[in-house]
Amino acid sequence: MLPNMHAFEILGEPVRRRIVELLADGEQAAGEIGAVVQREFAISQPAVSQHLRVLRENGFATVRASGSRRLYAVDAGPLEQVDRWLQPYRRFWNQRLDALEVEVARGKHAQRASTSNPDTKGGSSR
Repeated sequence: MLPNMHAFEILGEPVRRRIVELLADGEQAAGEIGAVVQREFAISQPAVSQHLRVLRENGFATVRASGSRRLYAVDAGPLEQVDRWLQPYRRFWNQRLDALEVEVARGKHAQRASTSNPDTKGGSSR
């Protein structure tokens, strides 16, 4: 077991991040996860197993046996900790998202105005 690895150390590794992304869609068999990760990252099955172990031992994933299969699922606990840590920094991107929302609304308003005003349709029927 890795002693007290920080969540960003765990998720800083692209393979582990990808595994968490796959698990976000729901429980998956180790073989299914392995097939995707091996194809995308060109790593061996033992390497995939090691990444799954790191996620499991650090609380990011759970595993249960179903016959001969091992089914993995995401554990939201550590992700909630990451979310809480990010909370003070949301203001940086929320301001930008708010500005984007305003610009999108302006664009939609301008588009509606131009399609409903016959003088701006680019031609006259006279």
